Amino acid sequence: MDAFSDPQAVARYADGPPRLVPGFDALQRMVMILLAERAPDDARVLVLGAGGGLEIKAFAEAQPGWSFDGVDPSAEMLSLAQATLGSLSGRARLHHGFIDSAPEGPFDAATCILTLHFVEPEERLRTLKEIRRRLKPGAPLAVAHFSFPQEPGARDVWLSRYVAFAVGSGVEPSQAEKARSMIAARLPILSPEGDEQVLRDAGFAGINLFYTGFAFRGWVAYA
Repeated sequence: MDAFSDPQAVARYADGPPRLVPGFDALQRMVMILLAERAPDDARVLVLGAGGGLEIKAFAEAQPGWSFDGVDPSAEMLSLAQATLGSLSGRARLHHGFIDSAPEGPFDAATCILTLHFVEPEERLRTLKEIRRRLKPGAPLAVAHFSFPQEPGARDVWLSRYVAFAVGSGVEPSQAEKARSMIAARLPILSPEGDEQVLRDAGFAGINLFYTGFAFRGWVAYA
């Protein structure tokens, strides 16, 4: 998480997800479609991990009637989100902190993209429970993050694929390997089965895998 307080890293953030996450732009479109299946035209959407503003911008451009509450623990990333949104910023309220800093809602939908893999399992469960508590009954939640088998051999294979994709997208090999070492050592990544269980334990139903991009997976679930 330290990188999200580094001004140089923050300035480069927008270049990262498209190069590191397979199908990142399509992932955003898929999330918007899944939310729109149940969210009304004037939906209020909770975006946890909103720093950078990439998903809020994509959703706001596609859904002119939606408004957003974005939450992020990095003040620097929230400043970037404000700049990214530009003329759309009037439709988004940004909150500095974690889930407890989010308004009570109720919200018509929620997202948590490329965020939960930073959160320890026990806190991840609490976070998801707090998201669900803020959602209207039946409202959708879309999540996407690192999720792959956690057996030692399998972890190495998936992290190697992450590196290969990054290098193929133009990331310097040394930087990609550095990122791999950090991910392996510091991120509390769960297996796909573990991720689905946490969603169930938090009270979500109708859990469906909708996205797989090498080491990343995404689910939609309903409050």
